[in-house]
Amino acid sequence: MSNIVNFTSNLPITSLAAALKQNVTQVAAPGGMVIIKMDRTGHWVFGADQTEVETGTRWAINPHSFLHGYIAWGEGTVLAEKMSPMIEPLPEVDEPPSGAAKGWEMQVGVSLKCLDGEDAGMEARFTTTSMGGKRAVQELAVKVAEQIEKDQDRPVAIVTLGRDHYQHKQYGRIYTPVFSLDGWMSMTGEAEPEQIEAEASAPKRRRPAA
Repeated sequence: MSNIVNFTSNLPITSLAAALKQNVTQVAAPGGMVIIKMDRTGHWVFGADQTEVETGTRWAINPHSFLHGYIAWGEGTVLAEKMSPMIEPLPEVDEPPSGAAKGWEMQVGVSLKCLDGEDAGMEARFTTTSMGGKRAVQELAVKVAEQIEKDQDRPVAIVTLGRDHYQHKQYGRIYTPVFSLDGWMSMTGEAEPEQIEAEASAPKRRRPAA
């Protein structure tokens, strides 16, 4: 697993816990990353072709990658985005760009890397403006902060990507993302013994129709 995960940062891991807890309630990917999201049918998908994530695959959360900020959407197009690390205050914004249907929307995000299955080693960025999505990222950030306070040597959360849902009076069933915690590993990929021995037996994902 150490050949797959190797997160680096100039920020000492000891400063993450307090900063994440302090700022977490304030509620285009970097080069080499794909965009991952949950679609309206409750499936995790990534990339321009909306390829579905393999069920049951495990993902490593980069503890230095939690972001918060604002995004302005036009008609299906990002007009502007201002994000900063969650350990820093929210970025300042002025008037939203012309054509922004909802003005500035609060957004949070995090980066993760696939550990096993067909996409092992792939890096992805997840951002969201939905209430359920923001809650999932914020809860994950708090778990990371609590883990750092207990064991600074293993701050990387190992998760599987799940879903929950609720019933909306107007829009029907609404799916929300879930990060199910499976264990912890070091920044260089050293995992807990039970995690090293575990094998993912995930079925093949559904691929989008041609």
